[in-house]
Formats: sequence, structure tokens, C-alpha cells
Amino acid sequence: MTFSDVFKSSFLESVTKFSVIDTMVGMIFALVIGLFIFIIYKKTFMGIMYSTGFAMALVGLSLVTTLVIMAVTSNVVLSLGMVGALSIVRFRAAIKEPMEIVYLFWSLAVGIVIGAGMIPLAVIGSTLIGVILVVFANRKIHENPYILILNCENEAAEKNAVKMLKQSAKCFLVKSKIVNTGGIELTTEIKIKEETTSFVNGLHEISGVSNVALVSYHGEYMS
Repeated sequence: MTFSDVFKSSFLESVTKFSVIDTMVGMIFALVIGLFIFIIYKKTFMGIMYSTGFAMALVGLSLVTTLVIMAVTSNVVLSLGMVGALSIVRFRAAIKEPMEIVYLFWSLAVGIVIGAGMIPLAVIGSTLIGVILVVFANRKIHENPYILILNCENEAAEKNAVKMLKQSAKCFLVKSKIVNTGGIELTTEIKIKEETTSFVNGLHEISGVSNVALVSYHGEYMS
């Protein structure tokens, strides 16, 4: 038997058949689990800009991957062609948060597992992953740090502001200090004692303090 005879055999003709019911069941489960991933992503999102497009892409990725795996497992020739087609595709999307990679691989894994016919594995595995992500997302491991920018007219105002800052914050670290003819600009990273920013008003009332700015900081945490 030659190589061409293999591709002309009845075996390849028989594997092109597929079950409509199995396909519908697989796509329905992929849709349900994809929506579950969508909900978990929305509940655990901790970034600044929530992307609805990325969240919807997780649902579509589960469906498309399931469809591709079903096609690959039903036809040998199609599987070879699919490998060649996907090898020339380049995906260039910016990943804003590290956790987005987890959700992308989760959607892909769900599509592969369901397409291979292992629906119970997809359901049980997705449930466990979802519970773990929700539990760890709602657990506050670090306190949110802030960046405080002070504009002082003279050194005396700076000393009074730093003295008050020591009383109002758990800890603070000077990030930069700029001195020019207009005064002193002090940039500090702080952790507040309570979830209140009323001390900022007190800092602004200090004589010689012209401007106070407090912004949330998502960089490296202080030890």
C-alpha cells in the first residue's frame, strides 16, 4: 500500500461523519462554561480598565476551540491541514494584566477538553478553578499603597508636613525630592492607618504647603 492509497482508503471516508447531537451537546457545554469563565473574570478583575471585549473573547475562545478540536478528532486529513493553517497564524494582543493569561489558557483548555469528549473533566476542573480564583481574589493580601505629592514653600513647611505625615500614616518612604526657586516638591509612598484620606486636608492647612495630591499606587509594595 502506497502513501496515496492510505488517503484514498475507506477509513478516511468513515471518519468524516459526525454526530449532530454530540456536536450540539459539546457546543452547549462550551457556551455554559465559557459564560462561567466570563462571570469569574468579572468578579475577580482587579485592574484599572475593565475590557468587555476581552471578557467576551473568553466565551468565544471556548466555543471556537471546541469546534476546532471536534473537527480535528473526526478527520485525519483535516487535522493535518489544521496544523499547517494554525502554524502560519500570528496572534498579537497586548496582555495588560498577568491574570489575563490564566483566563486565556483556561478558555483554551476548556475548548480542548470538551472537543475531546471529556465533558465531566471540563465541568469539574472549571468549577475548582473558579472557586480558587474567587477565594484568592477576595482575600486581601496586601494593603493598598498610595503616592503622596507635597508642594512646600520652604523647609519649615516641609518639616511640619512630614511630622504630621508620621502621625497619620503607618509608614512612608521618600521616593523623590525636588528643590527649585518655586519651593520644594516631595513625593512619598505611604500606607495609611485607616481607610480614610482626611489627613490630606490637614496637610493642606499647614502654613507653607501650597498643594497636596494623593493617588493610588499599583507598583511595587513596600516591605
